[in-house]
Amino acid sequence: MNTERGYHSFVPSQLETRTLHGLLLGGIAPRPIALASTLDAQGRPNLAPFSYFNVFSASPPVVIFSPARRGKDGTTKHTYENVKVVPEVVINLVDHAMVHACSLASSDFPEGVNEFEKSGLTPLASQDVGPFRVAESPVSLECNVMRVEDLAKAPGAGALVICEVVRMHFRSDVMADGDHVDPWKLDLVGRCGGNAYVRVSGDALFEVPKPLQMVGMGVDQIPADIRESEVLTGAELVQLATLDQAPDETDVNEHKLLELADLFMEHEGDGKALELALHTKAQQEIQSGDVRRAWKTLLAFNAG
Repeated sequence: MNTERGYHSFVPSQLETRTLHGLLLGGIAPRPIALASTLDAQGRPNLAPFSYFNVFSASPPVVIFSPARRGKDGTTKHTYENVKVVPEVVINLVDHAMVHACSLASSDFPEGVNEFEKSGLTPLASQDVGPFRVAESPVSLECNVMRVEDLAKAPGAGALVICEVVRMHFRSDVMADGDHVDPWKLDLVGRCGGNAYVRVSGDALFEVPKPLQMVGMGVDQIPADIRESEVLTGAELVQLATLDQAPDETDVNEHKLLELADLFMEHEGDGKALELALHTKAQQEIQSGDVRRAWKTLLAFNAG
């Protein structure tokens, strides 16, 4: 490790696997959890969580999770062995009510032990694949395993289990209108480093409109006196830059006369104090989500 300009820098090849594993999981967070249900060659169920997981394609619908080899001896997990002989899996998403059961299912039980029974979770028959769904899960994805790709065979090495989703189940109470999922109702959890999880609900959720219908102007197009503000943060400048264009002069002057007159009178003759007051007001408007109003407040300083 070396420290330079406020950063701790590491070269993976120079680290022990345990240390590298901890840094990766601590720094790449939160991660969604795939509670994977499989069957072994004898038809016995297995259930295990994996946070090396995400969706990678919609056409075809593909999700990938990665059961890493055990760090001590490089042996493979039961889930990995199962999908090699029975190439089907149900990936169940984990909500807050399930998190302790999910953690218990991660125990390294002996081969053949039924983690549904150990964790207290309820097996539910799938429609298109053999492995069971988890009845308590808000979202379950029935999948065919397309292929398994080993990244290496050393301790801690992962394997990519590439899965095509053939049927999706969404619990009715997490759905919004028609075919839309309501993220405020899902109450999912994500995995962080060590023993830490994150709950995706309440104040942890926020919205950022996607710049799909218009192309943002970019920070470089913000006037220098605003871009170099003593008040506005970089994140707040970026929010200003998401608009395709600034308000026109007519809108700015109207805003100045109707809503900023008192502020201009209060700081008459003191341009610096007025500028700081306008930038502070604009900051509050940005934080409340009214970026266009903030633009008008900022531009009023130089308005005729």
